[in-house]
Order: sequence, then structure tokens, then C-alpha cells
Amino acid sequence: MKKVTFFSILTVLLLQTVNLFAMTTPAAGSFAYDLYDIAVTQILLGPIGFVAGVASMAFAAILAIRQMILPAAGVVLGGAFLLSADTVVQSIGAVIL
Repeated sequence: MKKVTFFSILTVLLLQTVNLFAMTTPAAGSFAYDLYDIAVTQILLGPIGFVAGVASMAFAAILAIRQMILPAAGVVLGGAFLLSADTVVQSIGAVIL
């Protein structure tokens, strides 16, 4: 009986709908737009983000050579995020609960 109750509650929770709101670029001229422009457009998508992505890949290679595999995997994931930041920013309009 406990298994049936657990699975029925689990099914109800998994099938429950959640409202998602897409993230949009703030309106031009607002304070939030200035912060978005500096943080995302100029830093993350600009040369600083690219150099940080390449540097993290080089650092991951050094860690892998030293056989520090777990930290190298984390650094590779971070570097991949930085190098593909333009597609991440475009597709981030999904998960803001």
C-alpha cells in the first residue's frame, strides 16, 4: 500500500504543470539594460569571455596532464560554457521559475 501511495504522489508531482517565464532583454535606456549590456554583451560575449574560455581550456589541459581529472572536467565545462556563451544567452529564455 505504501508503494502505491508513494508512486501516485510522485506521478502527480511529476505531471504538475509549472509556469515558466522567458528572460528578455531589458528595455533600452533603463538601468537594468545598462547592467545587461555591460555584463552580457561586453564582458561575457566579448573578448574577455573568449579569452577566459581559451585560458580555462589551457588550464584544464594542464590539470589533465597532472592527472587531476575531476578538477579538469569542471574547468572544461566552465570553459565550454564561456566559449559557447552566445548560444547559451540565446537559449536562456526558458528556466526562470
